[in-house]
Amino acid sequence: MRGRTEVAVFDQLLVVVDPAARRSDGESVRIAKDVLGAGADTKVCLPQGPEEFARALVRRGHRRPVVVGDDRALLRAVGVLHRERELGSCALGLVPVGQLLSLTRLLGVPTSAVAAARAVLDGGEHRLDLLVDDSDGVVLGDLHIPPLTGGRAAPDTAGSPAGGSHSLLRTCQSLVRTLARPARTAAPVREPARLRVEADGVLLVDLDQPVRAMTLAPEADGLARIELHPAQEGGEAMRTTARTVTVSGPDFRYRADAHTAGPVRTRTWTALAGAWSLTLPGPAPAGSGAERAPA
Repeated sequence: MRGRTEVAVFDQLLVVVDPAARRSDGESVRIAKDVLGAGADTKVCLPQGPEEFARALVRRGHRRPVVVGDDRALLRAVGVLHRERELGSCALGLVPVGQLLSLTRLLGVPTSAVAAARAVLDGGEHRLDLLVDDSDGVVLGDLHIPPLTGGRAAPDTAGSPAGGSHSLLRTCQSLVRTLARPARTAAPVREPARLRVEADGVLLVDLDQPVRAMTLAPEADGLARIELHPAQEGGEAMRTTARTVTVSGPDFRYRADAHTAGPVRTRTWTALAGAWSLTLPGPAPAGSGAERAPA
């Protein structure tokens, strides 16, 4: 998944602070701005919503973009740069602030504001693979079909107003739901998914071979890792890699990184080698992969 490392020298930074980060942990945001400002010429942008967030990245000029926020903010930034076809021309910096940080940890970004900000200033630019689908969506981590239960993504509230009244309302609603819930609730039954899965044109499973779960993720050198778990008890999982994966069948949903998408009837994902760069602490491990130009 990782390729060549270059020493990152960031003289001028555009620091884009996600609105949700400012609401959830203003102190960590302040620390991040202080550390970055002490080590580079920084321009801080405080967008009020997704449109201003995207506009700031597109109009960054020669400045290196640094996102202060959680997984959703990182995904939003990568998505914007991909759609503008500028993803391969700059290395993103990330200072994680927020509650949704599983993707951040997977990528190796420190979760401490101080350590992450120092990595932006002193770390290396790591080339990473990703998946792109036929609707121009991007996947940085794992994709699951059907979506994982019990891990519903929090709504994207970048454009919602701040204020204690909203938090109080959510608390009251949660309390009402808890009190109204029966003492014992049977776990929902997950029906097997009936999918047609093709990897580089080779049929892996068809609609008459229901699967319990499917996982797709960037692997290395421009390949996607595929795992298919059959619905029948005791069936052996199928594992393989491919550059292009097409899934079709009855309406299905999937969870990619922090978002659940669908329903769709067909979707194709293509693995791209070294398509984006993220600044991480220190150099990449030796032998982590050959250098590849962004696709």
